[in-house]
Amino acid sequence: MPARAGRKTPTPAQRAWLARGIDQPGGKLPLFDEDGQRVNAQTIRSCIDQGWAEPWFANPLKPDWLVCKLTDAGRMALASNP
Repeated sequence: MPARAGRKTPTPAQRAWLARGIDQPGGKLPLFDEDGQRVNAQTIRSCIDQGWAEPWFANPLKPDWLVCKLTDAGRMALASNP
């Protein structure tokens, strides 16, 4: 899925979420932040829209939860703007 025109670098919230997938198997991104709160759905969807994350699989127990993984474009966005 190509990234739409607009923001070229992640916001601080997007960067924090994306960075948590760097060392995870398959680039799995968390559903919850470090404080146990759900990651903002707008943050997740905007990262998907930019091509920095992509849905990984559907969660049959919680279909409204977006289980995502970091994309190569997401890794590049993190690397290009430390």
